[in-house]
Amino acid sequence: MSYAALDERSVGPFLATVPAVAARLGGTPDGWTVREVGDGNLNLVFLVTGPEGGVAAKQALPYVRMVGESWPLPLSRAYYERLALADQAAHAPARVPALIHHDDAMALTVMALLSPHRTLRGALIEGERYPLLAGHLAEFLADTLFFTSDLAVPVADKKARIAAYLGNTAMCRITEDLIFDEPYYDAPMNRHTPGLEDVVDAFRADVPLRLAAQRMKARFLAAPEALLHGDLHTGSVMVTASDTQVIDPEFAFYGPIGFDVGMILANLWMAHLAQPGQRPADRPDPWLLDQAEALWAGFALRFAGHWRALDLQAEHGALHALAKADADLREAAIRDRLDSIWTDALGFAGCEMIRRILGLAHVADFESIADEGLRAGCERRALRIARSLLVDRPSFPGITAVSQAIGQELALA
Repeated sequence: MSYAALDERSVGPFLATVPAVAARLGGTPDGWTVREVGDGNLNLVFLVTGPEGGVAAKQALPYVRMVGESWPLPLSRAYYERLALADQAAHAPARVPALIHHDDAMALTVMALLSPHRTLRGALIEGERYPLLAGHLAEFLADTLFFTSDLAVPVADKKARIAAYLGNTAMCRITEDLIFDEPYYDAPMNRHTPGLEDVVDAFRADVPLRLAAQRMKARFLAAPEALLHGDLHTGSVMVTASDTQVIDPEFAFYGPIGFDVGMILANLWMAHLAQPGQRPADRPDPWLLDQAEALWAGFALRFAGHWRALDLQAEHGALHALAKADADLREAAIRDRLDSIWTDALGFAGCEMIRRILGLAHVADFESIADEGLRAGCERRALRIARSLLVDRPSFPGITAVSQAIGQELALA
């Protein structure tokens, strides 16, 4: 079958031809409910429910949906998303949706329907709390990143896995352009809230800042440490009070571990920094800062635990070889590696915050603030924090230093 974009009328009959999907839904297409819920950025997403159950069917379009056909994008990204879902499920099965079916020709991936889950970003904007969130995200990060890294995977196997994702260049190029380059010059699709013109001009003339962003781009390009989700923000996380699921790994590739960590931390920090605009009469709730701290602490503890638990007699990755017979060296290596991940995470978080305010793809945390003056104030404070994270990373030896800096920034509001 050749590629054809589906719609709410055609997706049901198409899925009915896939036995595993039809059995999961039960009944026939005329009795199924279909909703298209894509966020408008890249893909079509259909939620399909039948008398026996439901599925989520995600289809890639041959262009960037939020821009249109003037920005073509290869359908192969659906293949890499399917590959990543399978690899992530091998290491963190409780934190990713089950893969039911994939059709390469149609660029279609069918997954288990997450219900009654909702998108984390929207929930945080409404002030919802999820007590297991930090622990679940730490679990996903530590398990998927450690067990695809040079610590756990034999050298030949690791190189083969890197090669398997090398073709996902178009998605990596989006990251390279939108996160590391375009926010720092007058790119055609950049936009910003009125009132931030002075910051825009200052950032474009800020050589230390722009150089720091280019250093982070160099790390992104040349450090295939582990399999990354590649786009881990609060819109890529689905939650309930008892469950957390990470979705949409179509940007997956092998890169620096600190990238995924920094992306999700940045989004939690932005959610916190947006609170004075969302609820001006209330003091910012420190829960999100607490979650960011718990996430990092949980990740570091679990990552180190995986390292210590490796079988000393078995073959593992090259980075474990020297330290496995020397406990003191192993502990020093653990501390050194976590310090390196933290330093990278700070820089990547700064880049993410800047691009979400001055680049093309903004976040609803800020965009939902109707009063442009309030929104600009929130974004200005976030940009000051972001610049510090990028340019002055030694000032943040631990995550509590970031929480303190954010608290001080908000105290001046």
